[in-house]
Amino acid sequence: MVTGLYAPPATGTNPLRADARRNRARLLEVAGAVFTERGTGASTAEIAREAKVGIATVFRYFPTKEALLEAVLVRRLERLAEEGRRLLAETGATDALFAFFDLVLDQSPVKNAFAAALADAGVDVRAATSEAGRALREVLTALLDGAQQAGVVRRDLEVSELTAILVGTCRMLEYLDGHPESAKRAPRGRP
Repeated sequence: MVTGLYAPPATGTNPLRADARRNRARLLEVAGAVFTERGTGASTAEIAREAKVGIATVFRYFPTKEALLEAVLVRRLERLAEEGRRLLAETGATDALFAFFDLVLDQSPVKNAFAAALADAGVDVRAATSEAGRALREVLTALLDGAQQAGVVRRDLEVSELTAILVGTCRMLEYLDGHPESAKRAPRGRP
């Protein structure tokens, strides 16, 4: 199993030029939108066309479609962690955890599709997203701690248990995908 195809942008001795960083960031944005809208079966040629660049530009930054998909998934997870930190800073402990829970549930179908496509390609998704996963666990820990201190969540709930609740709820919503009325009644953030 491949542990990851995506190599982060160059740092240290050969950092990317400003225009190259912008091009790479634009490719990630466009690829994220295309994969989300058309599914993981969308081609790199479609992404290049949407980004208004040549296919060689796509492959300069991402040598394979899977490397591009992996980079998009990592960026989505990083943004999710950023959003969790923002929620904690702006909404306070009482509401931040529940808002984050809803955000995770809303984004889980796309994240799961990306992860499944990478796993099908032989990528060890857990290893490939380990750094972003660590950042998410740190955010979830801070959100849970804040909610516990505010008295809105049991003090004996641990992050591993909360993670299991999140994963289970995401899977339940995936299972209810063909049943919109049932999915509407499914538990969301605040009980």
